[in-house]
Amino acid sequence: MPSGRYQPLTQSDIEQIHRTALRLLAEVGLADATDSGIEIMTRAGCELTGTGRLLFPRSLVEDTLAKAARRFVLHGQDPRHDMEPWGKRAYFGTAGAAVNIVDATGAYRESRIQDLYDIGRIVDVMEHIHFFQRAVVPRDLPDPFDMDFNTCYASVMSTTKHVGSSWVNPAHLEASLQMLHAIAGGEAEWRARPFVSQSNCFVVPPMKFAADACRCLEGAVHGGMPVLLLSAGQAGATAPAALAGALAQEVAEVLAGLVYVNAIKPGHPAIFGTWCFVSDLRTGAMSGGSPEQALLSAAAGQMANFYDLTGGTASGMTDSKLADAQSAGEKALNHALVGNSGANLIYESAGMHASLLGYSLESLVIDNDIIGATQRTIKGIEVSDDRLSFETIQDVCLNGPGHFLGSAQTLELMQTEYLYPSVGDRRSPNEWIEQGSMDALQRATLRVREILGTHYPSHVGEAVDAEIRRRFPVKLPRTAMQPAPAPGVARAALQGSA
Repeated sequence: MPSGRYQPLTQSDIEQIHRTALRLLAEVGLADATDSGIEIMTRAGCELTGTGRLLFPRSLVEDTLAKAARRFVLHGQDPRHDMEPWGKRAYFGTAGAAVNIVDATGAYRESRIQDLYDIGRIVDVMEHIHFFQRAVVPRDLPDPFDMDFNTCYASVMSTTKHVGSSWVNPAHLEASLQMLHAIAGGEAEWRARPFVSQSNCFVVPPMKFAADACRCLEGAVHGGMPVLLLSAGQAGATAPAALAGALAQEVAEVLAGLVYVNAIKPGHPAIFGTWCFVSDLRTGAMSGGSPEQALLSAAAGQMANFYDLTGGTASGMTDSKLADAQSAGEKALNHALVGNSGANLIYESAGMHASLLGYSLESLVIDNDIIGATQRTIKGIEVSDDRLSFETIQDVCLNGPGHFLGSAQTLELMQTEYLYPSVGDRRSPNEWIEQGSMDALQRATLRVREILGTHYPSHVGEAVDAEIRRRFPVKLPRTAMQPAPAPGVARAALQGSA
């Protein structure tokens, strides 16, 4: 749905940030480009200084903006989940690299590949979560290849929605592309409908390239994979403490990435990923749930709209360590502002805790409700002759029954004008007590248990999966992707085996 009702920046603010970003690129530039990056970008018109910094002339940036990809679809494996993230249409999804899972009691443990698959299975049935980007790091896979490949594998096997993942080595990406070709039915089919995008931190703020990520960026462009150009400067640490300065720096960094991508392949799908993070200046630690975070992410959405580019930013990275009142308050504030800013792709929006250090399956379900409520505010109020309801009011007042509960209009609008929470509770206190007095976290725990016990996506055929497992070191057991046999069936199988 189109948003854009909340605009923290004026048009003059936006233009000043844009001009500052152009100056930063032309006069400061970026350091530490790879040899291939230097060749690609100098050929396009960048200048390499004697100190090794790449400068980006204003005319080059403007030419790049003119030819950059616009209005590209982000595909799901199931076309029902295709997204059209342009204009001011808002979509919510997961993301992050949490290294811990936090359970309903607040206990933390290291995240595993099974957790990643389970998160994807829950996202697959969440009505208000539109895409699934890798949310946790599988700490049980220390080998970088195993981690990269299996992260992508577990993600695409867990959901038919669009998937985002990341890689640290082009060879890992190439193996993953071969897997994706097999799932799509061939390389041509994959290139026609790429259902995975690459989350690429090509820049190390302030204003330096990240070599490994740049090599993977080049591989993604050549491989037909959309790229999220992600700059994650932290205001007060790796970006200026002044929010306007932090935003200007990140806009400059992502514009440099846009030049890089279009110098490789003009018009390649690239997401303008200004992920402006915030520091608590008392400690220097990241503060993902702060009001400053909401302001910066909303402003990032405006900057992408200014360039008419598909924009990606972050919201929902609460500082709270578990699903509690702080978590709900911080997420609701951030989502309401960022969701209504015109941002297209809103990452980190469900399940995240402790400013990206922890992930909660229960919060994933609770946050689905918060996102749904946010989307209802994005939808707004429809004003028309029918919705102004003159005849309906007239009929009820003059002909009875004196209320609108049973009117034809009420019944007609029940499922379109009103949103109903999944785990939020609206019963009377007496009903609530009679049914166990459970809070939202307890209800979410039951919902998680229900989904994980029943929902096993099977959109990738067993023959295709078997071939992938034959060619690559898949670490997620096939048994973890299927319902457990009933006890009687298990005993019969055991006896038959004996």
